[in-house]
Amino acid sequence: MNQSDLMKQAINFNQSSFNSAYDATVMVQNQFEKVATSILDQAAWMPEEGRKAIDNYVDVYKSGRDQFKKYMDDSFKKAEEILVK
Repeated sequence: MNQSDLMKQAINFNQSSFNSAYDATVMVQNQFEKVATSILDQAAWMPEEGRKAIDNYVDVYKSGRDQFKKYMDDSFKKAEEILVK
């Protein structure tokens, strides 16, 4: 097995590990969001402005999480382009 094949396997392993961890994190965060939303729906004391702020925070967090995933995917692709010839 040549060095190029070893590098490709290493990159693929790291990408697969990252994707698994990312997917697990997304699943936990989505479940927490469902629970938090359920609690907030039942909280009569929560003002509408507070609810909007929390919803905005969740949207910003998801956007950042998705952008991070895109950066990582691009980085793995570039690493493979550079290291595997």
